[in-house]
Order: sequence, then C-alpha cells, then structure tokens
Amino acid sequence: MKIRVAGITQDSIVDGKGLRFVVFTQGCPHRCKGCHNPETHTLYGGKMMEVEEVIAQMDANPLCDGLTLSGGEPFFQQFACAEIAKAAKARGMNVWCYTGYTLQQLEKHVPNADVLLREVDVLVDGRYVQELRSLELDYRGSTNQRVIDMNAYRETGEITLLYK
Repeated sequence: MKIRVAGITQDSIVDGKGLRFVVFTQGCPHRCKGCHNPETHTLYGGKMMEVEEVIAQMDANPLCDGLTLSGGEPFFQQFACAEIAKAAKARGMNVWCYTGYTLQQLEKHVPNADVLLREVDVLVDGRYVQELRSLELDYRGSTNQRVIDMNAYRETGEITLLYK
C-alpha cells in the first residue's frame, strides 16, 4: 500500500506528548487561514512512499514514545494511515492524530473514518482558526480544537478532553 507523504519528522516534542515519530500526510481540503503546514494542502505535492518504508523509518528510531499522524489531512488517506498506526501500536507506541474535522464530522460524514479512528489513542480535532490562535494551548493552535482521549471515548461514549 502506498501513502503520499509531505514529510516525516523523526523526533518531535511538539506534535503530542513524549518523543514522537511524525508522518505529515499530503493533501488537505480545509486550507485553514494561517495553517502551519500550507505546503501540504495540494493533493499532488510530497512524495509517494510504501507504507512499509514509513514503518521501517519508524522502526529505525527506538527512542520514540509514539506516532503522530498530521497533515495535510490524515483522513484523506485513512487506510494507509491505519496500517502505520497498527504497526506503531504493535510496537507499544501510542498514536496521536491531528485532523481538521471534528470527531462528530468524522463519524457522520467521512466514509471509512472508523478504520483509522479505532487505532487512534488521542485525536486533536477541529480546523485551525487563526482568530482563535493561542500560544498557551497544549498540542494545538486554536481554542476551538480539542485533544480527545479516544480510549475513554470508546469505553464510555463520552468525550474526555486531555487538555482544556
């Protein structure tokens, strides 16, 4: 299986808790004003990679606590992202995913979103809104975005925020 990748960061401390292996997917429909990664918007940028190649790069860095899927929009390539997430979980890593969709939008309007959602431990949801930007937020850029504990959500059906 292939994935279109804008870039990979081997050791991020800003894209989730702990030391993260980050896959920036290519392609995003949201095109948020002030986006931190505007080069990821086009569907035709970045480069095609085999999912196995991404997993091999992840395996080459034994210090990472977890995987972060970012973008672009990971739910544009949810099947490939889910395969990478499954590999991370099999290695004892946690999985964070950033999306411009809300959890409710993913569940109701994005076909096959569940394929990736079931592999995600923490979902940072919602579009970036430049007018709501705050440098005091943990792991997100604007106050409308949520950091959701997906394991608690699957267990209780209620949204539990990790950071307020």
